Amino acid sequence: MLRLRLLTWDVKDTLLRLRQPVGESYAAEARAHGVRVQPEALSRSFREAYGAQSRRFPNYGRGRGLSSQQWWVDVVKQTFRLSGVHEDGVLTLMAENLYRDFCSARNWEVLPGAGETLSQCCQRGFHMGVVSNFDNRLENVLSQCNLRHHFEFVLTSEDVGFAKPDRRIFEKALRLGGVPPEQAAHVGDDYTRDYRAARAVGMHGFLLRAAGQGEEPEVPPEHVLPTLSHLLALIEKG
Repeated sequence: MLRLRLLTWDVKDTLLRLRQPVGESYAAEARAHGVRVQPEALSRSFREAYGAQSRRFPNYGRGRGLSSQQWWVDVVKQTFRLSGVHEDGVLTLMAENLYRDFCSARNWEVLPGAGETLSQCCQRGFHMGVVSNFDNRLENVLSQCNLRHHFEFVLTSEDVGFAKPDRRIFEKALRLGGVPPEQAAHVGDDYTRDYRAARAVGMHGFLLRAAGQGEEPEVPPEHVLPTLSHLLALIEKG
């Protein structure tokens, strides 16, 4: 059995996922304002706008004079512009509404097995924290989805100033948890930002990988979670 005292968790696509594709949510908001845009076009435009904004202002504009809210409002407006919507008043209203909507459980759902697994981990006495490349809405999103109470701390890349796979966000989590890295494990769905980054600081790592996803040759099978419900068994086996 692994001698673990601290478990840290990624959030998006590990504990929570979007209820529907971004394009569907954006199209619904547009319809409420009498604007018709195809969801597929909005999804493509969102990927383009998000990628460009992330390259220009990494980590939600932290340290670059932007608030994360302004960062996201600009992404939403550019998504609609790329899809042919250019009326500034409507763009501003839709962007502000969507920023608020993505702060609530309206657009997020808990992944199967996540709540039960977190409860079981708490019952076993593990210290628990979040390490996520997310903006400062995360605390509220977790509360709205009834998950916040499981965690002693929530570290977002915006708050810390460093995004995974930067080792400094994991080192801060270890300081907050008060444990050496060999007594901690990180759970996430991204090979580079979660699994490999945690192992680089000496933590254990578990990679959530649904059936049908590609396999990384460097990940031993005992580190792979087909579902979150497999976690405690793997910890005990390790």
